Amino acid sequence: MASMLLRRRRISALGVSRVLQAVNGDSFRLGPEPKFETIASLGVRIRNYSSGNGTAKFDFTDLTRPHTWYPNARKKNRKVFLHVGPTNSGKTYHALKRLESSSSGVYCGPLRLLAWEVAKRLNKAKVPCDLITGQEKEEVDGAKHKAVTVEMADITSDYQCAVIDEIQMLGCKTRGFSFTRALLGIAADELHLCGDAAAVPLIQELLKVTGDDVQVQSYDRLLPLVPLELPLGSFSNIRTGDCIVSFSRKEIYRLKKKIETGGSHLCSVVYGSLPPETRTRQATMFNDASSEFDVLVASDAIGMGLNLNISRIIFSTLQKFDGLEMRDLTVPEIKQIAGRAGRYGSKFPWGEVTCLDATDLPLLHSSLKSASPILEQAGVFPSFDLIYMYSRLKPKRGLYRILEDFLENAKLSENYFFANCEEMLKVAAVIDGLPLSLHDKYLFCISPVDMNDEISSQGLKQFAETYARKGLVHLREIFTPGTLEVPKTPTALKELESIHKVLELYVWLSFRLEESFPDHELASSQKNICSLLIEEFLERLGWQKPRSRKLASITSLKSLMEDKKRRYFCD
Repeated sequence: MASMLLRRRRISALGVSRVLQAVNGDSFRLGPEPKFETIASLGVRIRNYSSGNGTAKFDFTDLTRPHTWYPNARKKNRKVFLHVGPTNSGKTYHALKRLESSSSGVYCGPLRLLAWEVAKRLNKAKVPCDLITGQEKEEVDGAKHKAVTVEMADITSDYQCAVIDEIQMLGCKTRGFSFTRALLGIAADELHLCGDAAAVPLIQELLKVTGDDVQVQSYDRLLPLVPLELPLGSFSNIRTGDCIVSFSRKEIYRLKKKIETGGSHLCSVVYGSLPPETRTRQATMFNDASSEFDVLVASDAIGMGLNLNISRIIFSTLQKFDGLEMRDLTVPEIKQIAGRAGRYGSKFPWGEVTCLDATDLPLLHSSLKSASPILEQAGVFPSFDLIYMYSRLKPKRGLYRILEDFLENAKLSENYFFANCEEMLKVAAVIDGLPLSLHDKYLFCISPVDMNDEISSQGLKQFAETYARKGLVHLREIFTPGTLEVPKTPTALKELESIHKVLELYVWLSFRLEESFPDHELASSQKNICSLLIEEFLERLGWQKPRSRKLASITSLKSLMEDKKRRYFCD
């Protein structure tokens, strides 16, 4: 199927093994054009920083004081409230109540799903709220509140209240710099930080130099979490409200089939490479008491971003492949996933957690009793402005060499580390030979492309090549609307997920290069159809015999799919 949809071209291996995301939200805003400083103003700064012979007087690689990058925030005497505690403790709820009552504010979350959820909640509460993520922008008349993914946080605006969710992610090797940027850069009278207590000492240290007033509020779980002494045993012991967690896509399919073969349960499925819309619908079916999808099979993607009515978490294993090797889950990973059981407000009075294999129980029990390791450093990454000014000192180098050289020579304080930018370097290596400006190369490098996915990487390469050659990229040049169909095998499903990534990439580019990527509506509609077709496959997978009555969710899904086909397949 993929060969019909994308014209594949071979690219050379880059010798980098891990898929690493690096999305810099500092310079690019969602809108018609990226908001950089003008080239003229940057030129003035370069001249001020350079002597007549081109020797830099200003050290662009000195990144030891990142709090000084955000003058708007430094003008404020911010009150910072740390809401810390385990999963399902109500910490985010209390922060959002304050956001809801404020005259203006912004919510910054790690996932689009969380931003969607908060925007929906505020609008339902009659607090007009815009939704802004890397792939969408939904504006509401009169809105003075925004719900955004953390990379899209606006550090130029003033707010009465701001909330940053999952703040412990400032220690993430790939995305931590976006949380650090939001922490140091958001200009709000009140800044509410929600997350793990392990982040408290580091945040207190980072904010010593900002003059902010920091207060810590600790929370306990609202419902108890009970580690069971026995493993699951037979799959006949699966019951309504269970969630089996696996870290292998193939194993997730196998577990779904095995459970459904028993004839007593149907399984919703959630894992990372599913489109966000599909994950949301799968979660909705699982949460719906009238649905027959009463068991969930999921990856660690359930760790954040979805409200799930889980009674019992069952780990199929406590090991995962991290891109380099098989390793045991860390204490924070185990606690984050296990804590999803026993959601406050669900029909279950407490949460339970166990394993398939009895040999995993000691690690599970010891991890749940342990405190998460204290975070020691926060991620940082240079903005495009710094990269641009540094490039003027080395005008004959491509972006790959500029990034590599900058990171090699940059200086940091002991509280910070450089975000891993291997994904950016992989993209730079592919597009450096194209006749594109540094600005455009940087834009492609920070796009949400999966360079370890052949179809996704080929989509990016073809978009960049066409843009460099013609300045105009029509979606139909590499994609044929009307050829999408329900996959029949897991392999075909994986290809369809890759096609979804390419369509999502086009949508992302269309927001930033609107005139050059004009088919935003077509790409969005085809992306939605991808999600629906994936959903159809997941609901069929594992069925062994016809059901006595048609499921309402399937009927509704098919009706929606037919409507989408009528509207777009013949476009």
